[in-house]
Amino acid sequence: MIDSEDYKNYVDKTFQFLRTEFSMELGKQNFNGNVFYDIEYKDKDKIISMSLETIENYFQVIIFKLVKGKMPDYDDKAKTLHLSNLSNKIFKTLTKQDFKENKIYFQSIEAKNKTERMILKSAMDLRLCLRNYSFKDETEKKLPWKFWK
Repeated sequence: MIDSEDYKNYVDKTFQFLRTEFSMELGKQNFNGNVFYDIEYKDKDKIISMSLETIENYFQVIIFKLVKGKMPDYDDKAKTLHLSNLSNKIFKTLTKQDFKENKIYFQSIEAKNKTERMILKSAMDLRLCLRNYSFKDETEKKLPWKFWK
């Protein structure tokens, strides 16, 4: 089991692209004992939550599209996007080169156990999604990510 400090450090390392590429800021951090950990990153349009339920060893990433600066209802499927569903949609549009470049970006990050592998995989998936999807108009971007950032 990963403790809260190790979780915080590993999430910070694997999701650093949220700060460096997407200018997101660290948001709320919630550590409920050794049972549930949640870290959020935010910008003016969205909040991205990375949470781990340690007992089940379940990690998930959820993207909340803000409505007038406020969190949407969790059940609002148009504004609450689960990474697993979003990646299924986005990955169909990507090339092998997109995946190769993304893998190179993360090659220096080591995953030492199952939990870290789940976190790393989610970070890799999220980066691909953020680079290839517009959260403003819900359409896939036609221009390279640096033009719409």
